[in-house]
Amino acid sequence: MQLDNRAQTLLKALVERYIADGQPVGSRALSKISGLELSPATIRNIMADLEEMGFVASPHTSAGRVPTPRGYRMFVDTLLTVEPIDETALESKMQARLQPNSQQKIIANAAQVLSSLSHFAGVVLTPRRESIFQQIEFLRLSEKRILLVIVSPNGDVQNRLLLTDVDYSPAKLVQAANYINQHYGGLSLDDVRLRLQGELRKLRDDMTWLMQAAVEAGSDAMTDNSDEVVISGERNLLSVTDLSSNMDSLRKLFDMFEQKTSLMQLLDISGKATGVQIFIGGESQLVPMDEMSVVTAPYEVNGKIVGTLGVIGPTRMAYERVIPIVNITAKLLSNALSHS
Repeated sequence: MQLDNRAQTLLKALVERYIADGQPVGSRALSKISGLELSPATIRNIMADLEEMGFVASPHTSAGRVPTPRGYRMFVDTLLTVEPIDETALESKMQARLQPNSQQKIIANAAQVLSSLSHFAGVVLTPRRESIFQQIEFLRLSEKRILLVIVSPNGDVQNRLLLTDVDYSPAKLVQAANYINQHYGGLSLDDVRLRLQGELRKLRDDMTWLMQAAVEAGSDAMTDNSDEVVISGERNLLSVTDLSSNMDSLRKLFDMFEQKTSLMQLLDISGKATGVQIFIGGESQLVPMDEMSVVTAPYEVNGKIVGTLGVIGPTRMAYERVIPIVNITAKLLSNALSHS
């Protein structure tokens, strides 16, 4: 929906003032801060139109108005002026924390950087594990108990316990592992599964079960999402009145951090887009609280998007400051992981 220049100017002034002090904004204040030479009556008429269109709302306790999720969306999409930022100084401040190291440490540091610079919570969706294996081993632990060891091309090792109906000898386990490594090593487990459908009939029954068990358990091990979301600075949000003003809000906040499901879904979706994305509570079903926004950006390894990072904060956040923080951190994380 198009707004004329006067309505845009007043909406921008209202959102900026509300973000700054959290109080409903009245017509008298808008006449002073908007820079428009309009009578209070004209401003009231324009604000009434904005309210009718769903961009602002009037709290029962005040004559002033506050932005709605739709008003925030209009603001961030068309009215926001991103604050000039000294990228060189910010990058030098961040780079010390994102030096090439272990991938896990770099990602944890990126979440901490986002949190410390924004004063909210920083979040990183870690790169998805590719279900490609270099080799596997079967180790006989006891009768009918086998340890499956899967080694990925980058040296990552995953273990899974297999419970069998029969007792496999160590020699049979070595034979099965050698066959799998020789014929399927370097493939994804999904590709192995497809090839096995046509080949298992040619193999002995004892090897058939081992190969099927290895593929199923290996897929579970290498796509385990239990540590997919790294969060830093959750406690910062407890001091944000908008997010922790009542027990219901606190419960939703802690549920989000504990379960992480909605965050993972949101970050996964934003990773399919380019550049900075802004998800506003009350507008996006993916954001668990109306008073919350999430600013995200994808990051890459060697030119390929592998994950997403972002800042979780109140809807009433200084977007012009948070957006460049998220954008620059994504670039630096991409660089650090590509050279780690």
